[in-house]
Amino acid sequence: MLALAPAQAAAPHITARLVAESAAPAPGGTTAIALTMAPEKGWHGYWKNGGDAGFGLSVDWNLPDGVTVSPFRYPVPEALILFGMMNHVYEHPYALLADVRVDQSVAPGADLTLTGIANWLACTDKVCVPEKAVISVALKAGNGGTAASERARFDAWRARLPQPLDRAGAWERNGDMVRFGVPLPEGAALDAPHLFLETPNVVDYPAKQKFSRNGDWIIVETKAKGAAAGPVDGLLKLSDGRGLTVRFEPAAVRAPGTPIATASDGTDTALFWTALGGAILGGLILNLMPCVFPILSLKALSLARSGGDARAAKVEAVAYTAGAVLVCLALGGLLLGLRAAGEQVGWAFQLQHPVSVLLLLILAVAITLNLLGTYELPSFGGGQKLASRGGAAGGFWTGALAAFVATPCSGPLLGAALGATLVLPAWAALPIFGGLGLGLALPFLAIGFVPALRNRLPKPGPWMAKFRKWMALPMALTALALAVLLWRQVDGGWTDRGAQSTAASGDIFSPAALAKARATGKPVFVYFTADWCLSCKANEAGAINRAAVQEAFDKAGIITLVGDWTNGDPVITRTLAEHGRNSVPLYLWYAPGAAQAEILPQILTPGLLAGKAGAR
Repeated sequence: MLALAPAQAAAPHITARLVAESAAPAPGGTTAIALTMAPEKGWHGYWKNGGDAGFGLSVDWNLPDGVTVSPFRYPVPEALILFGMMNHVYEHPYALLADVRVDQSVAPGADLTLTGIANWLACTDKVCVPEKAVISVALKAGNGGTAASERARFDAWRARLPQPLDRAGAWERNGDMVRFGVPLPEGAALDAPHLFLETPNVVDYPAKQKFSRNGDWIIVETKAKGAAAGPVDGLLKLSDGRGLTVRFEPAAVRAPGTPIATASDGTDTALFWTALGGAILGGLILNLMPCVFPILSLKALSLARSGGDARAAKVEAVAYTAGAVLVCLALGGLLLGLRAAGEQVGWAFQLQHPVSVLLLLILAVAITLNLLGTYELPSFGGGQKLASRGGAAGGFWTGALAAFVATPCSGPLLGAALGATLVLPAWAALPIFGGLGLGLALPFLAIGFVPALRNRLPKPGPWMAKFRKWMALPMALTALALAVLLWRQVDGGWTDRGAQSTAASGDIFSPAALAKARATGKPVFVYFTADWCLSCKANEAGAINRAAVQEAFDKAGIITLVGDWTNGDPVITRTLAEHGRNSVPLYLWYAPGAAQAEILPQILTPGLLAGKAGAR
């Protein structure tokens, strides 16, 4: 998520310069001016409608008598998705154009110098800075002469401006979908188009846009968002950076026709590889979670008990990896399928249903009893039925179990990695879920294929029985937590008690509550949690609910809002998606006056939160 930094104290990250096509505009005529914007490398500016984040440029003019300046016209922007949010941006130098009109009454030779204060937002993929500058250009009333070099330069800028379409388009809302019709002859070039809307509260900006051609009409279908009505203004990006401005009137839209490839059909390769790496590393870290660590430990001990058979170790490690990866792929595929069907769901969605929690509880109790030696679970050890078949069956089902019981956990890197699946196409999102399973299996895979690691495993002995019983403790705690969660989910009075317990540690989150809290001018801390989220509960016990942190928050007047996702909530699911997440925990910090929230790390410390309170 983009964090808003203080206004610039040094040089701006986007350099603005005002230039005129003619330094001597004639009274009774017009001339063009351009505000050139040159972003530093890695920075970008915004179109008039910045999308989910950002805003365009505004100028407070100080104009001579008899001079008027039209609103600036913007070149065709680019679509940029960051953390699941769509931004309408310019990542390279660009120019905004406006017309200056000089009244007939202005005397020749009069000083017509234009001066104003320009305000804009400059952003990278991590931080945004509100910037401003005094802009001016010296003009004198004259004959309107223009140098050839200036005319050529302005003509190049004018060529980047979208052209107005001579006919109105049509638009209609149909449930969760909004449809647009653009009258465009079949011969018009259309290469990877995108529809930018100037009118807000019409579409979900990052949603995929489906383009098709039906005769002399281009049909655009995408997800609706907001309740705007009446005429809608938009910009259709064509080929080679060209575009058309369109006024859409409310009317019936033709049926879809022949599909047209769009820019969103491609995949952000950098995002894909970053998310895949984060999922693998995040899955690796999950091995330290209390519900997964005992399983990994016992599989390692089964190798030690086997006497170091290299082939058997490799077979079991591969089978374990296959089980973990396939379960994560299955859960990810089900998640993507539910989303495609219009369901508002996120990672670990199955834990929002009591039946799934009951199944996990039974498994956790069974594993605990097995570790205590009450009976032998077929998926564990070296002499049981499944493991006796070369170890492959035992390894596979143990890996599958490890992946399934790990779903309540969300650690470092996983939130952003799984959040990337919101904007990647399904074929690219599925490997991210598979990467989670691979990361989860990496330690056991390494033990199976690296003899040096196997040789470092402790030798079999009586200590193994004691160690196995000690591993029952974290599994028993996991079973206890699942039992409490199940009781809360199925108990008839859970809703009232849940609201009361949530309100005890902070007000209940809602978009209206957030807007009200931010309107007070105080800092606002918002956190999203769930009873089945072990990382959430660890952060709450170890940081958020610590007495020193709460005292610091009270002293600074910080307002806390809590979003409980235990049983699922479409509003919270949408809020998570708006911040590039589809899992909890998520921690948001709104500084007074900030345009956007700062996303805090998924591992909180008392020092971090107390420092935020003291930094006010």
